[in-house]
Amino acid sequence: MQNKTFLIISREYTSRVKKKSFIILTILLPILMAGLIFLPVLLMMHSEKKQHTHVLVVDDTEIFLNTFQETDNTTYQYRSGDITQLTQEMLENDGIDCIFHILDNGEGLRSNLYYKKSIPTTLQSSIESQMNETFFDKMLQDSLHIELADFQKLQDLTKVNITTIQIDKDGNQRENDADMNMVIGMMCGFFIYFIIIFFASQVLRGVLEEKTNRIVEVLISSVKPMQLLVGKIVGIALVGITQFLIWVVLTAGILFGIQLAAPSLFQDEASAEMATEMINNSNMAGLADGNIFQVINNYFPVSITELLLSFFFYFVAGYLIYATLYAATGSVVDNESDSQQYTMPVTLPLLLSIITVPTISTSPNGQLAVWLSMIPLTSPISMMVRLPSGVPLWQLLTSMGICLIFLVFCIWFAAKVYRVGILMYGKKNGWKEILRWLKEA
Repeated sequence: MQNKTFLIISREYTSRVKKKSFIILTILLPILMAGLIFLPVLLMMHSEKKQHTHVLVVDDTEIFLNTFQETDNTTYQYRSGDITQLTQEMLENDGIDCIFHILDNGEGLRSNLYYKKSIPTTLQSSIESQMNETFFDKMLQDSLHIELADFQKLQDLTKVNITTIQIDKDGNQRENDADMNMVIGMMCGFFIYFIIIFFASQVLRGVLEEKTNRIVEVLISSVKPMQLLVGKIVGIALVGITQFLIWVVLTAGILFGIQLAAPSLFQDEASAEMATEMINNSNMAGLADGNIFQVINNYFPVSITELLLSFFFYFVAGYLIYATLYAATGSVVDNESDSQQYTMPVTLPLLLSIITVPTISTSPNGQLAVWLSMIPLTSPISMMVRLPSGVPLWQLLTSMGICLIFLVFCIWFAAKVYRVGILMYGKKNGWKEILRWLKEA
């Protein structure tokens, strides 16, 4: 029996890995992902480097004269006069790309930006931020009689920095970052959702393909339906793992190649300053030394070992639960369109868990989060969203135990339905018919 099951697993694996669609998708997806990430950045950098913008400033208020900071791509020139004549001069003069007119009408700061050709999308926001800062400083000095240096000193003195510290039952203290926990949990939840939907659907299509082509009749003559079911599910799982590992390797290789070819993409000063500020604000200075594992162990309520082991368990359990149910669905119908009425009740809990990810991540110990992490059809996603924020050990073990019990039921259910339904052709089987198979089998 074991030899036949291994033969089926080998057949499922080799037949799918050798397909052109598998090879093309495995190679193409990392390239497409890298392109979607970096192509807009490259185009933006190229356009911004090539386009130099000359701005003519007409300030009726005389507040912002000589206050705008020039950059490598933007220069400012200050003029006064009739705006109609100046706009006409802009149209005739290639040295002026746009005119920024600041109105003095007693109704607050109002301004117009005239341009003849497309201008950088960041120009307007840059001008607005500089104007806000300049006008605020002026109001401090003229209206409130506060010097700018005194105001900045007051800001530094009144800046609040809160460090969140979690205390366990033994009184041990651990610094915690709720935002980071939420991000890690959401990433784990969405990743498991993608794996379940993508690879469980392949099981459904594989069963339908063999049933439609009548290949299953030949296979059933030499192996038991249970062997065929187990072999198909495990074989496709191995295909998915192989494809995922290749994606990881290729994506890492592409990113490394882009870094070598265009190191400026990874050395942007603004991005580096933003990342440094985020690290300092989240009390995760250990990242500066590259010790990511120490950071995880110091700041997350769950150890990296527990996180990885739990992720592996829910990855395997979630896939097996939905793969067996999808395989049973594929054996009942003759085409993929008819399978929707059977897969919808199974897929709805999965959609519910993904919809409630934001709610669970913001309240990981709420009643909704706890209950969804116990229900086996939603726990693979819901529990992984909760886990980085800290889950009592009894809840984690209870959830895993319920998953295993439900998985045994799913295997029993799928085996009963698969054994009868895989040889049924030309007939739409309803739920009553399926229940009769369970009783008779």
